Amino acid sequence: MELKLTRPICFFDLETTGIDVAKDRIVEISIFKVFPNGTTESKTWLVNPTIPIPPQSTAVHGISDEKVANEPTFATLAFQVHNMIKDSDLAGFNSDRFDIPLLAEELLRAEVDFDMKNRVSVDVQTIFHKMEERTLSAAYKFYCGHTLENAHSAEADTMATYEILKAQLDRYENLENDMKSLSEFTTRKKSVDFAGFIALNNEGKEIFTFGKHKGALVDDVFDKEPGYFGWIQNADFPLYTKKVLTAIKLRKLNTK
Repeated sequence: MELKLTRPICFFDLETTGIDVAKDRIVEISIFKVFPNGTTESKTWLVNPTIPIPPQSTAVHGISDEKVANEPTFATLAFQVHNMIKDSDLAGFNSDRFDIPLLAEELLRAEVDFDMKNRVSVDVQTIFHKMEERTLSAAYKFYCGHTLENAHSAEADTMATYEILKAQLDRYENLENDMKSLSEFTTRKKSVDFAGFIALNNEGKEIFTFGKHKGALVDDVFDKEPGYFGWIQNADFPLYTKKVLTAIKLRKLNTK
């Protein structure tokens, strides 16, 4: 089954120095863009992360410091990456919890503004876990009948994810071939920021999900403890989380 699209969708995968969204960096990114008319475009970049790649990460994806020593930094590639995805919905495998948050951090760090307004995301892993509870390699074998060669290569993982989503639509009649519906199906919780530090309560208001103010309204915390905003801005939180809190703070100031 081919995807029914009203706008382009970019399947993408990252290989990184680690799994800390705020601290780790991209070492490889692959994007496979599908247009509504069925044409496609793909691009894969190796990236110099400007920090050492831990041996345990190299053991997973095979990318070492030496391999990327002469490759461009993400700051150099940021505008190319953004231009490729800026008009598109996004899709990946575990992308809502990891790839999109980390990509957002890298883009913001490179001073390229990024958010998910006016676009949706489809996390193929969530469809798989809701239906079958397996890994990417198992998903590829289960849905497509093939063995995933070069697992943990960004390009191989990206193409496998694209093929899996099409096979999932063939298999599950209750899955609607519509990116907005798939996005809603793959959304785990109503997070406001990618990292999940801020969520929406049942009334649609922003609340903190961590620390001493867990469950409290962000607006109320900013009223009662004005210094908390400054503490977060100076602490080791993701840049996108700080961006969201700044927007809430400015909204509050503008309504006074």
